Amino acid sequence: MNYGKRGIKSKNKELNAVGHKVNKKVAQLILKLILGAMAFVIVCGISLGIGLFKSILANTPVINISNMIATGQASIVYDAAGNEIDQYVSMNSNRIEVDWDEISDDAKLAFVCAEDERFYEHNGIDFKSIVRAGYQFIKSGGKETQGASTITQQLLKNTIFVDWMEEGDNKIRKIKRKIQEQYLALEVTKVTTKDEVLLRYMNAVNCGQNTLGIESASQRYFGKSAIDLDLSEALVIAIVTQNPTKYNPITKPEKNAERRLRVLDRMLEIGKIDQATYDAVKADSEDVYKRIGYHNTQLLETDAGISSYFSDSVYEAVRDDLVAMGTDKKEAERMLNSGGLRIYTTMDPEIQKIMNEEFQNPDNYSSEVHWYLNYALTITDNVGEQHNFSKEMMTKWFKEEQGQSNFNLIFADQESAYAAAEQYKNAMYEKLSVTETDKNCLESITLTAQPQVAMVIEDPHTGYVVAMMGGRGAKEGRRTLNRATGALRSPGSTFKVLGSFAPSIDAGLKTLASTYNDAPFNYDGGRAVKNWYTGYGQYGTVCSIRTAIIQSLNIIAVKNLTVVGPQLGYDYCEKLGFTSITDGEVINGQIYSDVNQTLSLGGLTHGVSPYELNAAYCALANGGVYCKPKLYTKVTDADGNIIIDNTQIEETRVFKETTAYLVTDAMREVMTRGTGTAAAFSGMTLAGKTGTSSKNKDFWFVGYSPYYSAATWTGYDNAIEMSTASSNREQDISKKMWKAIMKRVHENLPNASFEMPEGIVRARVCSKSGLLATDLCEQFGCAYEEMFDKDNVPEESCNLHYSGLVCAYCNRIATPNCPFATERTVELPLPEAPELVEGSTQIIEQEDGTETYIDPISSVYCVHTDEFFANPDYYNVIQQQQWEMQAAYEAAQQGQ
Repeated sequence: MNYGKRGIKSKNKELNAVGHKVNKKVAQLILKLILGAMAFVIVCGISLGIGLFKSILANTPVINISNMIATGQASIVYDAAGNEIDQYVSMNSNRIEVDWDEISDDAKLAFVCAEDERFYEHNGIDFKSIVRAGYQFIKSGGKETQGASTITQQLLKNTIFVDWMEEGDNKIRKIKRKIQEQYLALEVTKVTTKDEVLLRYMNAVNCGQNTLGIESASQRYFGKSAIDLDLSEALVIAIVTQNPTKYNPITKPEKNAERRLRVLDRMLEIGKIDQATYDAVKADSEDVYKRIGYHNTQLLETDAGISSYFSDSVYEAVRDDLVAMGTDKKEAERMLNSGGLRIYTTMDPEIQKIMNEEFQNPDNYSSEVHWYLNYALTITDNVGEQHNFSKEMMTKWFKEEQGQSNFNLIFADQESAYAAAEQYKNAMYEKLSVTETDKNCLESITLTAQPQVAMVIEDPHTGYVVAMMGGRGAKEGRRTLNRATGALRSPGSTFKVLGSFAPSIDAGLKTLASTYNDAPFNYDGGRAVKNWYTGYGQYGTVCSIRTAIIQSLNIIAVKNLTVVGPQLGYDYCEKLGFTSITDGEVINGQIYSDVNQTLSLGGLTHGVSPYELNAAYCALANGGVYCKPKLYTKVTDADGNIIIDNTQIEETRVFKETTAYLVTDAMREVMTRGTGTAAAFSGMTLAGKTGTSSKNKDFWFVGYSPYYSAATWTGYDNAIEMSTASSNREQDISKKMWKAIMKRVHENLPNASFEMPEGIVRARVCSKSGLLATDLCEQFGCAYEEMFDKDNVPEESCNLHYSGLVCAYCNRIATPNCPFATERTVELPLPEAPELVEGSTQIIEQEDGTETYIDPISSVYCVHTDEFFANPDYYNVIQQQQWEMQAAYEAAQQGQ
């Protein structure tokens, strides 16, 4: 370095040079520009960040604690005693809300320690946990992550951010959501208590096994309420929440146990529990999972998730009532499955328990069990086309191509049913030229025990249904075929009372003493009315309506309805709540109506259900007042606000009190000396009616006491004829089941009588005419005492027991010109009512192919009328009659 004068002078000259000054200024300018640009970028970055942050916050929903509730709750169903009997749950709705004091302190502690141990210390965001999680992430090279979300943030995830955030999982959206989540966590903490946040979290969090919230999880894993959880059990549930699949205590108990122990260690370490508590919980580490396993097994064995027939019917009733109130059907379904409804049913748990037990008792069924095959098959052929085959197609194939004309899908054992299904499947594969594989075959096989049985029990005074079974055997799922409410079958002879006898008595047209000839009779179309019985149905047999009820006489029921008019019977059936009867319904272009004579024997277009049949008989048990049957009393929301109040009894008077009492009195004798003796039991006053449909396809028994009414049906699901063989009396199942259940139901109830109303009087009448008895009726032993409505007592005296001139030929009152008149005291034949004459005319085919007409008796007077004598050939007819009488006399003499 030259520090001499010359050097200094040279240096100054260099510094003062123009070029040097320019370079220096350029450098300074560049530096300023760089610094300015950097400042601009920083300012812009800060501004942009602030803008973005503000934008994110601006798009953050404004909430309060009331918004922070999980959507979707299970609807709970209770019996009449307040016990939970079922839940209606859709996916992500198995949640039961509980209050703070309905959760044990141990459960609250377990959830805090397992999920957010500093919950009561931070302000909604735990910065220590964030730092810890970040450190662990860096330390593991990004391979290991730890949760840093607080309970407040998790609550937001489970309630606010479920449906609100856009779909997608990219990093920008995750960052955006995280900022909003943390911001809201801070805001929530400012305006609410920690306890409130914890409660809402415990009601919302996923606890695995399709349970949401502490209460439903507690019920699912341990069969107890959250208030009863101890620390050991609560920890198991709290562990699940971090990863419901990984820590499921049923499918992966070992993983749950590992984390449970880590949390337990930490609780002791930070002083949340003492050593004694730690030791007790640790000692329970194996047993707690055994208890879960045992309870899970119990649920599976009792068909968990498969509701009862009663609950199925309640679901449908509530849904239909919601729709009737104006709710859309889809919304009604949503309310039931995820609306958190509380449904209070009329089910009596003790009576339902009795019914369940007796339906499972093999002694109540016939000795032989048959199996009904419900079959469906789909085969995908070699070009990918699907071919569907039904049970109807299977039946047709066996009948037409295998020559099994009696094939009906009923089998003596399950092995035979499976073999038939396999045979049909192989035949269809061969027909399609396809080789069976797992991928091209979809097969559905269901076997149901036969005959089937259904039953309903109702309190006739309120209409409350207290018990129901829709079938025997295992129930396969929710809302399957409920034969108690959804299967319409012919009610058979049970309709004799409802459609014929009771209406005619109530209308004042007939009495219990009214009589008919139990003789062959035809419907209006000419078809003969068939009898199930022997000993009746012969010419000269006269029966009263009381006897017809007791012995269930077909011809009397049809004749009675013919006389009073089918429209009368139909109108009464409508009043009795039958919704399946019809008048003028068009089916496949043909008009159908139940306003006809077959109504008296239950010959209906569609049939009826046990549910409605029992409700109709309840009207007789309730003094003639029909109460609309009810399955539930009220529906509320989760907070107890009433949505449907169904407590009001909906009643309609159908019969007079006197009618109900008179018919009930006749039905009492059904139980003591009639067709229902097999259903009777001692210690209780009972009334009942049997029912059998044509070809023995349905067997019924409907009966009642002063307390309850019950209807039982038996039949095959495919409506084939049942066995009446002594070795396998399927016809007795309804009566046996009714007796077995109703006897137990009434065990602890005091015997009571059906109360006689005012207006019932007694009178002596003739058993042949149904009119007031005379001395001659007494002489012939035909007088007896009968009960009547005071306004419907016969006014006329008997005209069938007669003393005077009688025609010896026809044994009727002689006309003035009768050639065979003789003084006698006789019992005259009962003449047919004008409405019955045509149907009572019998046509007998002779050996030579000719037909002989037997005209019914239509008058108490003999045949020798003015019309008779107007016949020019009357003299020869009289001679013929004389010969007939002589031949009859000689035959009688020889017989002696």
